[in-house]
Amino acid sequence: MKKSLIVLSLAPIIANVVCAQGLYDIAPSDEIKEDSPLSWSAGLSYSYDDNVSPTIASGNQGANDKASSINAYVGAAFVSITPQTTWDVFARLGGNFYTDALEAADTEDLYGQARLGANFAHRINERLRLSSRNYLAYELEPDYSYGFATDRQLEEYLHYQTENAVGYRWSERLATYTGFSVREVLFGDDADENDRSLYSLFHQFRYRVSEQTVLTFDYKYNETESSGTASDSTNQFFLLGVEHRFSPNSVIAAKTGLQKREVDVGEDENSPFAEAAIRTRMNDQLSVRSFARYSIEDYGTSFDGFTYDNNSTLRFGVSADYVISPQLTLQGGANLIMTDMQDGRSTTLAPDPNDADTDLVNLYLGFTYKINDGVYVTGSYNWTDSDSDLPGRTYDRNRVSIGVRTEF
Repeated sequence: MKKSLIVLSLAPIIANVVCAQGLYDIAPSDEIKEDSPLSWSAGLSYSYDDNVSPTIASGNQGANDKASSINAYVGAAFVSITPQTTWDVFARLGGNFYTDALEAADTEDLYGQARLGANFAHRINERLRLSSRNYLAYELEPDYSYGFATDRQLEEYLHYQTENAVGYRWSERLATYTGFSVREVLFGDDADENDRSLYSLFHQFRYRVSEQTVLTFDYKYNETESSGTASDSTNQFFLLGVEHRFSPNSVIAAKTGLQKREVDVGEDENSPFAEAAIRTRMNDQLSVRSFARYSIEDYGTSFDGFTYDNNSTLRFGVSADYVISPQLTLQGGANLIMTDMQDGRSTTLAPDPNDADTDLVNLYLGFTYKINDGVYVTGSYNWTDSDSDLPGRTYDRNRVSIGVRTEF
């Protein structure tokens, strides 16, 4: 019993190490359970987009670009698990070539894409654990589950994050998790006023009340450096939480508390903070995961001629996989992002802007059909609708894709 409590007190920490740092990964994941030798994948797809550059098109009457594109990528992944050490490494490189000439200004025909990750966990002894999670993305389309970008960019942006921590078990029930993270988002010359650098220190107390439930208390100190005229900020988080495993295949993690925010220019503010994520495999066919977060964010608050000091944002996402047969799997999901930008400041001689709301809804459906052990046919449909008080942020967009993927 004693050893089982030792392992369980730190198991969620170690399980989370082998994930990327998206909002879905707030909930512990047990998806990687065994070694996986170096494997390769490659894909080729054809896509049609009825609004390639939505934030440009909505600001220029009649400029909606409809275009087809060819997408190609190659990827590699490797997992090593021993009683002491876990490695999870992956990489994906590709590009997107538009076969139609794009009418909107400041757009290109060819865009690159890259994702790299290296996650590591090491057990020094029965009490002490080290972990490191590292992720880099260079891409054009936003991944809503990472919690910062909401619109397609005019050029590729770079996003990277490293999180490093020490987990220590003080008793059979009490453990702590202490570390730091660095995150940077760089949008390039056309939107560099929204570049952000975030530096965080965090400490978490974990108290196991049963085999299924862990109570948590988090303190996080975060410094954000903003480019352009946006204000730098300091955020402190004081959070109470719980992690509960309903079954071997279902787990929830939730936190709520206070976000204490100070800005170099503008008004300081205290705000409630809440986040939660659920992972569940309902049966052999259906698996679902979901997240929700409410906080004040620093992302996407700067525009040509004005900026906002506070951006209260609600983010929600859900994703599901349904296995119809050994050959056919369906995927689907939704994202909702509701932002309320406050404390606007003009960076010119114009009057200060009013508060502005933006509501974005994204829905997607897809399928994967297995032809044989190494070849798959894939397809997807993606719909986005944005309703905003901000200029150039109200639009709708439809994308359809069909392709083939191979794994070896």
